[in-house]
Amino acid sequence: MADKTQRSIIIEATTQQVMSVIADLESYPEWVSAAKSVEVLDKDADGRAHTARFVLDAGVVKDSYTLSYTWRPDAKAVSWTLLSGELQKGQDGSYELSEQPDGSTEVVYTLTVDLNIPMIGMFKRKAEKVITDTALKELKKRVEG
Repeated sequence: MADKTQRSIIIEATTQQVMSVIADLESYPEWVSAAKSVEVLDKDADGRAHTARFVLDAGVVKDSYTLSYTWRPDAKAVSWTLLSGELQKGQDGSYELSEQPDGSTEVVYTLTVDLNIPMIGMFKRKAEKVITDTALKELKKRVEG
């Protein structure tokens, strides 16, 4: 998993408001179009998801997978890694939030996905770009909604 995709967006909300939406994994099916279900399997000492199982249906791509989360103590970043998956053999991602002078938040989303099926690198990066762009737009809509 050498190549990664990174995208960013500005959301008109505080970092705390943005992170509270990101951290509420179980509500993802309400606003993430491809997320059919999310089950938090266990939580850390602060009550945030430590591991979660996702069922994804993005049309031609359907997958069920489990992620392990690491939350930065300042609540301005979260990263995850794949524990198990059907279609994926690897996934590493993160959201990093930075407060802007006007009170808005820049969200930087980094994602690397490795599939069990062979895929030309160019197509893999295009898919990652679509995933990250869609995720950021849906996050912005949910937070600002």
